[in-house]
Amino acid sequence: MTPLERIRALALALPEATERVSHGEPSWFVRKAPQFVSMADHHHDDRVAIWAAAPPGAQADWVGRDPSRFFVPPYLGGRGWIGVYLDVPSADDTEDGKFWNDVADIVEEAYRTVAPRTLIRKLDEDSR
Repeated sequence: MTPLERIRALALALPEATERVSHGEPSWFVRKAPQFVSMADHHHDDRVAIWAAAPPGAQADWVGRDPSRFFVPPYLGGRGWIGVYLDVPSADDTEDGKFWNDVADIVEEAYRTVAPRTLIRKLDEDSR
């Protein structure tokens, strides 16, 4: 499974999440408006990454854990978003590997950061 396919599966598993192109890249939204994750090759630097909304303090926490995998993305970093490189060697771990578990956590937290409370309750109910 490619990184895009993995991100797509994680994002679209969330209640009322949709995918559309934004700024030339696949992006995921909650309902019609709030974007919570975007694929990123905006600067054509040959780095495959996602940018994700994040709750307060999460950006510094992730970057502090491993700055070779997590970064402050341009433009949205000032709003607390987190960047995740998907082209690092640890991204080749199995689907059960720690890297993809971290990515799944980041995608879910991004969703929770922008989703309305009704959808967060639905997500919590569905995960019981």
